[in-house]
Amino acid sequence: MVMDISLLGLGLVILLLAGDALVKGAVNLALRAGIPALLVSLTIVAFGTSAPEMLVSVQAILSGAAGIALGNVIGSNIANVLLVLGVPAILSGLHTSGCDTRKTYTMMIFATFVFIGLAYTDLFNWIDGTVLLFMLALMLGDAVYTARKHRRDVRLAAEIADQNRLANGDDDIEEVEGADTSMPTWKIWMYLGLGILGLPLGADLLVDAAVSIAHDLDVPETVIGLTLVAIGTSLPELATTVMAAIRGQTEVALGNVIGSNLFNMLAIIGIASFVGDIPVDPATLRFDIWVMLASSLVLVPFVFFKWNMGRGFGVALTLAYVAYIVAVIA
Repeated sequence: MVMDISLLGLGLVILLLAGDALVKGAVNLALRAGIPALLVSLTIVAFGTSAPEMLVSVQAILSGAAGIALGNVIGSNIANVLLVLGVPAILSGLHTSGCDTRKTYTMMIFATFVFIGLAYTDLFNWIDGTVLLFMLALMLGDAVYTARKHRRDVRLAAEIADQNRLANGDDDIEEVEGADTSMPTWKIWMYLGLGILGLPLGADLLVDAAVSIAHDLDVPETVIGLTLVAIGTSLPELATTVMAAIRGQTEVALGNVIGSNLFNMLAIIGIASFVGDIPVDPATLRFDIWVMLASSLVLVPFVFFKWNMGRGFGVALTLAYVAYIVAVIA
């Protein structure tokens, strides 16, 4: 058991480091190739930061442990709301009133209901995956259109100097996660290589250890996916949000969580279902999937009524997550 836990931790560390390396390499290669920073942010960064969850889900299916794949997604979505928002709110409060996420949040709730409906077919297969990926494509297309429209409006209102700067290709590269205009080419390829090699290695270690722990404890693989794996793959979001809270830069935390949950449901399960069928545990349908929906609906007052998330609410969210974990283990 100790060895399995050690291997699980090692696999998680490799996954996180490899995912970060892949994002840095891909972002800088794309920008070097002349791809607009806007499209890099909406595609490469978004998919790159979800790469650890994606590889874990695919590896779980290939290893015959599809329960870990589904548990990872549902558990991560629950952790993103209750833990990733709850802990930073306790530290300093989250000024969520400054973030307009109504449109994206509405998409997330709609996607959640579609996801639940597909789950009640008792199996996610390639047909379900096609539906999820089609929804993802529509949402990404809308995001690109909205962002470009906003950029055009800003350009019209900007000063001539700003218009010239944008026309010359200086497209806010510094705002893209992982961008470094001074990074040498060899370093870009090194990051890409580390990411491509590290992700499958970390995923393989983590899934094998998780399956072994599930067998040792005689618990369903879905439970391991909902707890250990989900918490582990949510650590990057938690670390980022905590650091933002410490620095007083919490306005985008809500939007990041909503975007992450959307990608988890649509991209990860959508792609993983093409690798193999993903059966849905009856216990997941009775409990976990509804906890995921409830945790999403908890955000309504912060999205639509512009409430700030104070420390008291942060405590409530964190305690709710602890209660959920206890219920799952029990």
